[in-house]
Amino acid sequence: MTALAPAEVAPESPVRRSDSEGITMLTLARPASRNSLSDATMAALSGALGEIARDVSVRVVILAAEGPVFSAGHDLKEIQAHRTDPDRGRAYYEDVLRRCAALMTAVVRLPQPVIAAVEGLATAAGCQLVASCDLAVAGAAARFCTPGVNIGLFCHTPMVALTRAVSRKHAMEMLLLGEWVEADEALRMGLVNRVVPQGEAVEAAQALARRIAAKSAVPVKLGKAAFYQQAEMTLDEAYAFASDVMATNMLARDADEGISAVLAKRHPVWEDR
Repeated sequence: MTALAPAEVAPESPVRRSDSEGITMLTLARPASRNSLSDATMAALSGALGEIARDVSVRVVILAAEGPVFSAGHDLKEIQAHRTDPDRGRAYYEDVLRRCAALMTAVVRLPQPVIAAVEGLATAAGCQLVASCDLAVAGAAARFCTPGVNIGLFCHTPMVALTRAVSRKHAMEMLLLGEWVEADEALRMGLVNRVVPQGEAVEAAQALARRIAAKSAVPVKLGKAAFYQQAEMTLDEAYAFASDVMATNMLARDADEGISAVLAKRHPVWEDR
């Protein structure tokens, strides 16, 4: 397995970036704070995604975390610190939720596929982050939860990503009970794509990423964007939209190359155009 390059951002950053052969790994690096999505972490992750979106050398992104917790969601200490604001924190809460929603949307709208590599616990907005990724690999000991209902705070915003990743009944069960979902159950529900032995989630995510990175970037980027757009349309609208996008894809140089390679019984040579 090819080793990832050294981190490219300052070591004190709550999110570390490393790159190798078209694959970028973003690692949540605040294990002492359970990799909570603090103001600083969300800003760092949003900034990294913005850079990656403009970086044509990046073909796939892996999102991982240090320590036994993938992410515990919002930083509750930051949340509680604003209870004494003149408006009891209303302005801050609206702002932090807006920024969190923008982060999750950035993951979905990133041109490159994003794979979550989950070891340990993913709770509340941490579970939301996993649900927002295009693919997810879980270590056998990984667990998922939307526990807000247990502390008087329904997981309204995690609900948005969750209901787009699993069936409504599974989502409602997680949201109403606030109980842990084990890795195998998360697989059955469709929250993750595969479960691997504990400690091997990153390696498995890298293997998936390499397989995707070997393909032309043109259909991958067009396909990811179209997947999420058509999912919100009626059946007739979706077919009309998908047909238009596919016709555009057919005009790409790499589509011509790919079809020619099939007919000539040879391997295609991609130019990402």
